[in-house]
Amino acid sequence: MKQYGYFQKDGQEFVITERDIPRHWYNYLWNDEYVTFTSQVGFGEGLAQDDMGRRIKLVKNRNLYVIDVQDGEWWTANGMPIEKPYTGYACVHGQGYSTIRQTYKGIATEYTMFVPETGRCEVYSLTVTNQRDTASTLKLIQYLATELDGAYVPQAYNVCSGGYEKEAAAVYGKCYSPFGTGERRQVLGYLTCDQEPTAYDAQKNAFIGTYGAEIAPKAVLGGGCTNSDCIAEKLCLALEKQVTVAPGQTLCLHFMAGVEYDVCGIQKARQRIFQETGVEAALESLIKTRLEQIENVQIHTPNENLDRLLNYGLKHQANMGSRWARVRHNGYRDLTSDCECFGAVNSRLAWERIKRVLSYQYSNGYAPRTFLDGEIRDNNFADNTVWLTFTVYTLVKEMGDLRLLDEEVAFNDGTVATVYDHIKRSVEFLWNFRGLHGLVKVWGGDWNDGLNAAGLKGRGVSVWLSIAWYRANSQFAEIAAWKGQSADEQAAKARGEEMRRIVDEFGWDGEYYLCAYTDEDEKLGSSSCQEGKIYLIPQLWSVLSGIAMDGKEQKAMAAVDRYLDTELGSLVSYPPYSTYYSNIGDMTQKPPGVHENGGVYLHPMAWKLAVECMLKRNEKVEADLDKILPFDKLCEPYVMCNSYFPQITGYRYRTAGQSWRTASGSWLLKSVLQFILGLQPELAGLRLDPCLPPSWPECRVDRVFREAVYHITYRQEGSAERKTVAEIKVDGAIHNSDILPCEKGREYQVDVVLR
Repeated sequence: MKQYGYFQKDGQEFVITERDIPRHWYNYLWNDEYVTFTSQVGFGEGLAQDDMGRRIKLVKNRNLYVIDVQDGEWWTANGMPIEKPYTGYACVHGQGYSTIRQTYKGIATEYTMFVPETGRCEVYSLTVTNQRDTASTLKLIQYLATELDGAYVPQAYNVCSGGYEKEAAAVYGKCYSPFGTGERRQVLGYLTCDQEPTAYDAQKNAFIGTYGAEIAPKAVLGGGCTNSDCIAEKLCLALEKQVTVAPGQTLCLHFMAGVEYDVCGIQKARQRIFQETGVEAALESLIKTRLEQIENVQIHTPNENLDRLLNYGLKHQANMGSRWARVRHNGYRDLTSDCECFGAVNSRLAWERIKRVLSYQYSNGYAPRTFLDGEIRDNNFADNTVWLTFTVYTLVKEMGDLRLLDEEVAFNDGTVATVYDHIKRSVEFLWNFRGLHGLVKVWGGDWNDGLNAAGLKGRGVSVWLSIAWYRANSQFAEIAAWKGQSADEQAAKARGEEMRRIVDEFGWDGEYYLCAYTDEDEKLGSSSCQEGKIYLIPQLWSVLSGIAMDGKEQKAMAAVDRYLDTELGSLVSYPPYSTYYSNIGDMTQKPPGVHENGGVYLHPMAWKLAVECMLKRNEKVEADLDKILPFDKLCEPYVMCNSYFPQITGYRYRTAGQSWRTASGSWLLKSVLQFILGLQPELAGLRLDPCLPPSWPECRVDRVFREAVYHITYRQEGSAERKTVAEIKVDGAIHNSDILPCEKGREYQVDVVLR
């Protein structure tokens, strides 16, 4: 990590000091209507989305070109091309913004990008300082590649158009889309400037060139934009402003790209951002909001980089995920799980977001895989609904308010029910959705998306999903008891006991838990299999759920240690499949060691941290935490990735999969806060049940919980290998309960001794 950058402001920002690092390191920027991402050289995409997942893919890539009019020399304000000899380069990825600073031949630039708190747009702010001895005339060209008119396909029909609208100082592309209403109508993608532009291009071939490339566009090589309109060709959006900068002078201009329905909409967006609010004030307000959304908890441990990662990066990642899921689509389980984890940081915002998620649920209790392009899509997945109970259960305990369960939310057919009824139907749906041996059907996939062929005939079942259902059902029984719904409580308990017996009989393989049975009643994740003999997550969830009988959870975790443990973390399955199995699914067509097929998947590794804490295996907690932290994996060190590639993948060994768009960040956040530090929300208050790494002699956490403020210090004493809580003091007095007092507005000093 040190080779490429460093944290600053205690982790609020990460500074990248090299442009040509081994891969793009991204930052995600968003509001409720628009999301974009950018790397250390400005590379990335941006899109607008409506409530049904209809999308306008406005930005495919971006560059801000600078042309020296005197000699034709050109470069970019975002560090490309890599071969150019920039000096003083730094990219700062912050909470809702990214800034690239550099100097090229005496011209210093600072290029900041952000998405305002409201509006379907992204803003670029450019500051130019002339460090030369003479005045410089420069052409500043903000360029966007776009898929407003779709992805480019040779020999395809292009029917969109584009041009320049003087009244809005904007270059635009026009298409027709059902975006926003479901009825096809005009949509404008635009790029505008706060100063009157001097030229533009809307036609990609005119700006880039028929045989050109973004790395050296034809128009830039030719001295500037060509004022091209576009009809039935590939669009681009490019806007040029010529300026003269005196020696020592600094000037600033702002661009904004966005989506509106008409020119009036563009004018209103300009008015709001450029005049009424002001770009600087909009950015300042955004940063303030982002920090306020995640300020309720801060950790202070001997691992300073972990502190920086969690106190800002992981919370920021969970904030994004609980609103935008995996960005490429609105994954239902992804939104739900991220809302659960984000609840430890901002329970009120997480609650509003999970109610949004509930509104896409079917009235029979089933939940879809995603909603996208105006459709609710099931994709034959069985597990999506099981996550709802976990989230509602967690958030009600975070806020301590049973009235939340009585709030009404519509189903996707428009019928309305209470939150309580939503999760009741969820649990009951899966109980009735059972196949072979009385286990829950796998259908077209459970958490493991790649098991998408194991149950399509309606007989195959998932042992893991049956275990996960048991956990959801147990939590629902507790919720029913809170509500005084004794009939629901007793029915849930009876169902749970039956499922516990079924899993014990048909889910146990003798040394560990099975993964699934296919439609043909063939076992997956069994010692009898040639490949895929053991899967990680059924073993983990046997502990998380409490379903295991007769000490089987200890045997299952011993099998994890024996078969799955590696220097990067535990493999999600082993041995990997070497060929495609049509009765299992897509995971078997992935190369061995990639993702579900024998890779180190970090979402389960975050679950494993929680499991090791529940088992009080402190030394395992420390070892696993060290393995999965991203600081030496050539990936972004300020958020989590979805996976690491094990040794079997050859040259990919020790490198990471995709960043940001994964629940590993959210669940690492939850595992550290609620399991390692032991901050467990209960209706009665905040319960302490920590399991600290042995090398942490002392650590501290500051936590706001139900508007009470806690300053909790942990101290480990003695030589016991597995230390547990021996003493709790609150404001200097011995406290004889593991549940802390909780009075709104109070501030508590808590001292915890572990021996």
